[in-house]
Amino acid sequence: MTGRRHIVLTGATRGLGRAMTDALIARGQVVHGCARDRVHIAELTRLYPAPHSFHVVDVTDEAGVTAWAKAVIAGAGPPDLLLNNAAVINAGAPLWEVPGEEFDRLVDINIKGVARVIRAFVPAMVKRGSGVIVNFSSGWGRSTSPEVAPYCATKYAIEGLTLALAQELPHGMAAVPLNPGIIDTDMLRASFGGAAASYASPKTWAEKAVPFLLDLGPRHNGESLTAPG
Repeated sequence: MTGRRHIVLTGATRGLGRAMTDALIARGQVVHGCARDRVHIAELTRLYPAPHSFHVVDVTDEAGVTAWAKAVIAGAGPPDLLLNNAAVINAGAPLWEVPGEEFDRLVDINIKGVARVIRAFVPAMVKRGSGVIVNFSSGWGRSTSPEVAPYCATKYAIEGLTLALAQELPHGMAAVPLNPGIIDTDMLRASFGGAAASYASPKTWAEKAVPFLLDLGPRHNGESLTAPG
């Protein structure tokens, strides 16, 4: 993928999402981001005016996701790169102690949220016949650890969902499950505590990860990839 592209990014205001937003725009790309936090969305809108766009969207809200996609596609066309980054993790606990409501929330955001965004944006990409979909997985989508069983389950699901999607796309498109690696984010601190500080910051991670993402194309369709460390 070369040149100026329109990139859709969920979870754009925090952690990896914010780092990708900054790094993508610094590299001349146009970002259409969403998140639930109105204050941070307003901040991004002030910092990065049109042609960039930022919307308050909860990926658990089907109608909200659909309206967002219609607005983006009407103004900018189908995205060239779709980054399904929004996700949450459970509070560390044995599986039998994780409340049902918390488990349901992870499934609704981490799996169903990704599917909602795909339903909203990918038909227009398929009609055009081009574009790359990157669904953020995890090292815990390919391995396991205790006390994060719900998170592992959702990220394993993303691997399977994305690889099946890759088989459904027309020639010229790609779907990739991406393990971003271990980065010092709020999510990692929830599991690793102070030890998270020994890993790279989101900004440092994005310096290598964003060029990697921008290089993805049809040749990568159906590959389970890991971002460069």
